[in-house]
Amino acid sequence: MNLQKIIFILSCPLFMTLSLQADDAKTAGELAIERANKTINNINTEELEKLLAENPKVEMIDVRTQNEIDFIGGTIDADENVIIPRGWLEFDVGSHVKTKDTPIVVYCGTNQRSPLAARTLMDLGYTNVKNYADGFNKWLALKKSVKYTDKAPESMLYSLPIKVRDNVYSAIGATAPGTYANSGHNNNLSFVVTTDGVLVFNASDNYLLAQALHTEIKKITDQPVKYVVLENAQGHAMLGTNYWQEQGAQVIAHEDALHEMKEYGDQIIERMQRGRRDKSQYTVLAYPDKTFKDKLVIDMGGEHFEILHFGPAHSPGDISLWMPEKKIMISGDIAFRQRLLPVMEHTDTEGWIKTWDIFEALKPEIIIPGHGSPTTDMDELRRYTKDYLVYMRGQIEEILDNDGDIQDAYKIDQSAYSHLDTFNELALQNAGRIFRSMEFE
Repeated sequence: MNLQKIIFILSCPLFMTLSLQADDAKTAGELAIERANKTINNINTEELEKLLAENPKVEMIDVRTQNEIDFIGGTIDADENVIIPRGWLEFDVGSHVKTKDTPIVVYCGTNQRSPLAARTLMDLGYTNVKNYADGFNKWLALKKSVKYTDKAPESMLYSLPIKVRDNVYSAIGATAPGTYANSGHNNNLSFVVTTDGVLVFNASDNYLLAQALHTEIKKITDQPVKYVVLENAQGHAMLGTNYWQEQGAQVIAHEDALHEMKEYGDQIIERMQRGRRDKSQYTVLAYPDKTFKDKLVIDMGGEHFEILHFGPAHSPGDISLWMPEKKIMISGDIAFRQRLLPVMEHTDTEGWIKTWDIFEALKPEIIIPGHGSPTTDMDELRRYTKDYLVYMRGQIEEILDNDGDIQDAYKIDQSAYSHLDTFNELALQNAGRIFRSMEFE
């Protein structure tokens, strides 16, 4: 055998090895994505926008992890958007998507997990699945509408205060449950600056969040915070109390709210500490310095404030702050918009409807609701507060008249409200709680 042949023979395995390496250059994940893309329906940003415009009820499924979403800053702003990490898709999708023909669009950050998720959903029998191939990172780069988990990453606040009218400000909370990412800032933290001090409405969810709000107040005025009003006894309204008391402010609440704090305060702070972890540092349960029953008037620095308890509503001790000269109402949890209102264990839905009429009779021109951005649209507030309660009670009254049960309550058509944030978390809970309370009315 000559030298040339030896070289050829020795080089054959090398050639085969190089060839195999070229074929195997793609990872198993890349090959899986290639195979999935051959069988799924991919759409781009323009097609997704058109789809959402034509059918806002498309179920958007974000298959990224919550940590990724918090770090990057949010999700696609759609009426129906649920977070199901790719590894949990098979286990969780059935609790969010009720029928196999529901239109679904899956997406991730860079179109790596979402093609596989789309293929998985098809294998599970879902027949109307699309993959948003541009991915969230492209959506964000194109400055499309985003629902943020934190609008102010440089602050403990979910969003920084905005000016509502001269000397009236509000840091608008997330229209979502309180989380570590939003630091429990999922309600509105408002304040009014006068020439003789500042009045704050809501102490906030924890000590550090209250401190962050105070930092922003100090950027606007040198006046001290003299009063802090608690809209009720919920954690995000009152757990920052000890911070404000350390600053010398007088904390005010309704007498029923104080009763709730004494009865349930330990449970409320423990729940907050589990959710906020290190962000709960320095927070201790503290009680208001002053309570009242129906009305408390404060005159400070040329401003006239009326702190009012209109009657039973969302929580025991719900109060509102009325500025009659400015026609501004900081309503607290009497009024909701942009998110579905929650019916709590002690919510008096019948009383809330009557309370609403007293509240609306004052004809405020600007309302800062308990949740959602400030508005001048009383019709919208009524639609998502009083009218929702009237509708739900009417439906449940009909069920009770026909000897129905709680399962019938869960079937009430609430689709007119399904575009509101927290709908998926609260709709069935609301139906069940209203049913149980009306059974004994």
